Amino acid sequence: MSTELSPDTQALAGLLEQARKEYDELAGRGLSLDLTRGKPAPEQLDLAEDLLSLPGGRHTAADGTDVRNYGGLRGLPELREIFAELLQVPAGQLLALGNSSLELMHDCLVHALLGEVPGATSRWVDQEPIAFLCPVPGYDRHFSLCRRFGIDMIPVAMTPDGPDMAEVERLVAENPAVKGIWCVPKYSNPDGVVYSDETVARLAAMPTAAPDFRIFWDNAYAVHDLTDEPAEIADLLAACAAAGHEDRAFVFGSTSKITSAGAGVAFFGSSPANVKWLLEANQKRSIGPDKINQLRHVLFLKDADGVRAHMTRHRTLLRPKFETVARILEAELGGTGLATWTSPKGGYFVTLTVPDGCAKEVVRRAAEAGIVLTPAGATHPYGDDPRDAVIRVAPSYPNLAELEQAILGLAVCVRLVGYERGVVAVR
Repeated sequence: MSTELSPDTQALAGLLEQARKEYDELAGRGLSLDLTRGKPAPEQLDLAEDLLSLPGGRHTAADGTDVRNYGGLRGLPELREIFAELLQVPAGQLLALGNSSLELMHDCLVHALLGEVPGATSRWVDQEPIAFLCPVPGYDRHFSLCRRFGIDMIPVAMTPDGPDMAEVERLVAENPAVKGIWCVPKYSNPDGVVYSDETVARLAAMPTAAPDFRIFWDNAYAVHDLTDEPAEIADLLAACAAAGHEDRAFVFGSTSKITSAGAGVAFFGSSPANVKWLLEANQKRSIGPDKINQLRHVLFLKDADGVRAHMTRHRTLLRPKFETVARILEAELGGTGLATWTSPKGGYFVTLTVPDGCAKEVVRRAAEAGIVLTPAGATHPYGDDPRDAVIRVAPSYPNLAELEQAILGLAVCVRLVGYERGVVAVR
């Protein structure tokens, strides 16, 4: 009986042997690199250093309000004017609040559970079980909020134009327990998808079995472009109003990745009825936001064009990092059949897709070699990626030299695991 190996088997054996040597060398380097979260780098935070010296001796807003005192639940009008255009929300329907949009999403869920949103027949907590649609891959902190409050999560596949709208429309039309959908409409986390105008129109117009259905529109990357041609998305609030569903959308945004990540300003925009609902709920927990911080943002950013100019400086720092990721992945994994990856035009992430059943093992091997990644599965509800194929890469925080080491090391891990699982493509 012949013991000769086929050409493919011989090629795989040689590739696996080489990959093991590369991994042993990688593991012996004592690396300590972190690609877990999409945090601004220190150099990006330095761009807003002048913010810390503001507002100086000034304590009054444009309307004469003493920002050191209580009150002003809506936030400073001049700051709301700046971000009204950027978030596509009329200034009169936009609230400027604390530093975290995630906190606002949390509070909106709490208030919907314990109170009645406009259009509801009862509190959500009295209608349990309730569910949210979760486009996947998606943002793990959205999923954490659902788990925190016992909200069932229904995955919906993402397409290049946003969530699979045929599936979304079917689910919301037939099931009154579906109370909401999570959306990151511009440069989505982690795929970088930009919702098409058609997707926005269908979200606004679709019939829903739940009269109190809400779109949680997390426009986190509204001004976070990586190219000189910013993507544009349709105005969801206007589309909802035109479709007769004025109260459907909750719009969220913040300056967290614009100025100081831990000391920014978060925004909530919606219909007049929804804004009134949130203000009445907030009165029970706060006498007003940090207006001193809001005033310093007004003085620093000045207007919407000032925000855009500031984000151009961010882009100068971020774009080389994303280009580095793309260059190394193409050089190390292109043509191997072991991976595909996104090339986002904005946002903070790259999605790396490896062969089914490999993502957890790639992440584990990388961690053992000193390269920490977001856990595989975090991009899906309950931490369960059915294919075990998606890895989220966050290039923003490391410097270029560290990032290059990390992506080169990640490629080594992808090759090792892929060849161990028998994946081979002859170039």
